Parts: sequence; structure tokens; C-alpha cells
Amino acid sequence: MKKIILITGASSGIGKDCAELLAKQGHVVYGTSRKPQKSNLENLTFLSCDVTDRLSVKSCVDQIINKQHAIDVIINNAGAGIVGALELTTKEEFDFQMQVNFEGVFNVCSVVIPHLRNQRSGLIINMSSIGGVMGLPFQGLYSASKFAVEGYSEALRVEMYPFNIKVVLIQPGDFNTSFTNKRIISKATQEHKDYKNQFSTTLQLIENNEKKGGNPTQVAQLIAKIIESKNPSFKYSIGKWTERAAIYAKRIVPNRTHQWILRKYYQIK
Repeated sequence: MKKIILITGASSGIGKDCAELLAKQGHVVYGTSRKPQKSNLENLTFLSCDVTDRLSVKSCVDQIINKQHAIDVIINNAGAGIVGALELTTKEEFDFQMQVNFEGVFNVCSVVIPHLRNQRSGLIINMSSIGGVMGLPFQGLYSASKFAVEGYSEALRVEMYPFNIKVVLIQPGDFNTSFTNKRIISKATQEHKDYKNQFSTTLQLIENNEKKGGNPTQVAQLIAKIIESKNPSFKYSIGKWTERAAIYAKRIVPNRTHQWILRKYYQIK
């Protein structure tokens, strides 16, 4: 059945692949970004939206409602990444990371949910990460923002149950997207005598793993299946088997063992 779908962060990577795939499947798709582009697909429209600005989100949603009179699916995909030592994180970096990755989800849901509730139906898909399951070294701020998305989504899923609104979390591992090149790197960490060598080693490992990561179309295909599901699960992990195994291991191994695994993997000495 054709759905009216809103996807944030649809200008590149997972969001773009998802928007194009769903449009080709016959859904009416609205993709957002701060600088919208033109689409070659008839049923894919790009709109300007800054998810950190509630008024911008409302303006975007109002455009869709005025034309389609409904929204069936929200895919909260907009995100950003900051890497650096937590100790050296600035207030500006903290605010930016939390505003884009968590407040953006909060804003979109807060504006769209009243429409879904009135319909007594809907699907909310929030993009988390393997970093939303475990705190990743030198990506601690990013992990914190995704932990927030996980906790918010868990509570929201329960609250939305009476209104027949489903809430789903996607936990991707490493995928080869423009996210790697767009990441903000802490200059203070790069220059700090106690951090710079370790940070350089770990950052290179992070970037290499992402460049060797999967095709974002895999995530788009998973989301397409979730949209067609009558009773989707709450969490879906997707990525290399080692990444999915790490998420499972986090649940069952002692914390001390898991910390040791993280240190070994990220070459923290």
C-alpha cells in the first residue's frame, strides 16, 4: 500500500538511498535537508528543513499535510558526528551534537505525532547506531546522543501503543557514506600532548572501517521491509557480523570484558 513518508537528512548516504528506493516502490516521499536538491523521481520531493529548529520542522510538516492530508511514516535519519576526547569537548560541540542527533528527533516527532495520533496509525523509524548501544572511545559525544535517542524511542514506543503508532530503532554499524568526510574532528584533541597519538591511531581505524563498510542501500532495503511489516520489531541491527555480534555480546558479557574488547578493537593502549 502506498504510504506518505517523511525522511530527514535525505541529501546523501542512507537517507538519500532510502528516499530513492521508497519512491521507486511507489510511495510518496518527502526528503529533507538544509539545502534541498531537485529530484528526478516524480513522487520524491525535497524540502528545506533544519531539524534543530522547531519552526522549520513545523513549516516543512505543514507543507506535506496541506498537500497530502496525512503522513504515514517518519524516518528520523538526520545526523552528524563529532570525534574527540570527551575531556576537551567544548560546550558548542556538545550543543551541536545533541541538537542534531537527539533534539532533531524530538522536534520532528513532537510536530508529527499529533497528526499520527489523530489518524490512529503511523510508523516512526529512528536512526540510532552501534554507538547507541555502547560508548565508543573518542566518539563519546556521538554515543551519548544516540543513547538519548534509544531511551527516548523506548519510552515513546510504549506511549504510542494505544494509538496504533509503531516505533522502531535502526542500529547500523559501519557503512560507506559521506558521513565519514563530514565528521567534525576536534582540533584540541589532535593537538593535545596526552591524546594526539592515540587519537590519530583510533581515528584512522574508525575511518578505514567506515570506508570498508557496507552499501547504504542495505539499510534502505531493511527500512522498506519494516514499512511493509504489520508488526515490526523494536530494534534492528544491521552491519558486519562482527558489529552485530558486538551488540549481542554487550548484553551477555561482564562489563570488564566488554571494556577490554573495546580497548583491543580501538587499539587503546
